Amino acid sequence: MSSEYRDFLELSYSELEDLNLAAKEQRKQRVPMEKLQEERLQYLAGEKRIKAVTVVFSDLEGRLHMLDYDKKFLVNSYDNLTFDGSSIRGFTAQRESDLRLALDWSAFYWTPADIFGAGKVLVFGEVIDKNGGHYAGDLRGVLKNFAGEMFEKNGYTLNAANEIEGFLFDGIDAEKAFLETGVFEYTNKGGYYHSLPGDPLREFIDTTAEVQRAMGFENEKDHPEVAPSQFEINYTYGDVVTAADQIQLYKLICRQVATQMGMSASFLPKPVTGVNGSGMHTNISVTKDGKNLMWDPAGEEKISKFGWDFVDRILTAGSDLCVLLNASVNAYRRLDPHFEAPNQIKASATDRGSMVRIPIGNEKSSRVEVRSVGPDANPYMVLYSLFRTGLTGEIAPIENLRQAERYLPDNIYTALEDFRKAAWTTEMLGADVKARYADLKQASADRCPRLLGTIVKPSEVQFHHDVYNQLLWGQF
Repeated sequence: MSSEYRDFLELSYSELEDLNLAAKEQRKQRVPMEKLQEERLQYLAGEKRIKAVTVVFSDLEGRLHMLDYDKKFLVNSYDNLTFDGSSIRGFTAQRESDLRLALDWSAFYWTPADIFGAGKVLVFGEVIDKNGGHYAGDLRGVLKNFAGEMFEKNGYTLNAANEIEGFLFDGIDAEKAFLETGVFEYTNKGGYYHSLPGDPLREFIDTTAEVQRAMGFENEKDHPEVAPSQFEINYTYGDVVTAADQIQLYKLICRQVATQMGMSASFLPKPVTGVNGSGMHTNISVTKDGKNLMWDPAGEEKISKFGWDFVDRILTAGSDLCVLLNASVNAYRRLDPHFEAPNQIKASATDRGSMVRIPIGNEKSSRVEVRSVGPDANPYMVLYSLFRTGLTGEIAPIENLRQAERYLPDNIYTALEDFRKAAWTTEMLGADVKARYADLKQASADRCPRLLGTIVKPSEVQFHHDVYNQLLWGQF
């Protein structure tokens, strides 16, 4: 069908950036949801060139789900968007399957037509249970409620910035094809900071960065990473829910751009044996009345007591949280000290093998960096568990806690055992959600080799939750 007959919304990247930055500022200023709802509905009703609204939400493992609603239908039925939760892994049982999607009008994005399709906008959804409350298995809602509670009670704004590494491989659906091929083909073998202008990796990074910029990410820098065909595209920090949403969008954008180029963007933590894996270093700060509570020019490493207490609580719970931060069998290949991996439960300003690093900073940028996070983890789960632990957890009476000789689990079975027996993870997530999550991780682990060996096995790729294969799971 000729596009000349379709009068669908297609905006320039500069127009998109202006709109998305304005919406981001509204979010930052905490404009009341009722006002945003009225504004967005009026816009949707008046903008004839919009045909559909893409509503996205995440399941318990962090897998992104997308539904397109006809624009006219959504404007009239936005308060009664139901779906079958029993079809989503980790959500409701079949006997209690009805769930609703409420729209978070603050998380509203104008999307590039060449990436997402013409005539579409995107909004994040919140999962509502049959009683009208936030669904406990929707970690986005859990995180949003916790962040709101911390602001209301203490005046805290929770901030995060994530450095998300990934690999670019030749061929579409390279991860799903790994069962047959047993190998990933690099698109570039240059390594750290090395990519020639116009080569496939550089074109991929440039295109992805342009899309992120248009969607209001406020980019900082991008570059090839240490391993061949590895990339990292950095953007500025945001409030904790915005930061988690942007992680989901970042991976979605990378995958879509790669697919359009005939390649695959992979966020497996360790897809290739013998080279550095991919991490999602998570930078955390807390502000109150515009003041960075992590900063103290007279403190150790210029970090305040508030900041060090935050670090000590995370170190105390390091093993208990490990399977939340490293969610797959493959993630434990990355926690290898031979490849700059952060497998030690300690804090350091210089040692990159530490779970927590203290970057050089000033009053504005002072923060703590949790380095042990894998890029395939549920970002809402990651940020909720880190902030909840850092702000409200306990500090163990361990001598020299920040430098004690302790290590993170080196396999998912040990991590699951620590997670299941920890009282703190039950308090954080609730017994039901904790059990569901542990059962999902156990099922994936049991379909993969117990002893990893040194070679990446097809099963740990095939049952990796980020590339969920409905047909494959149906065989069990």
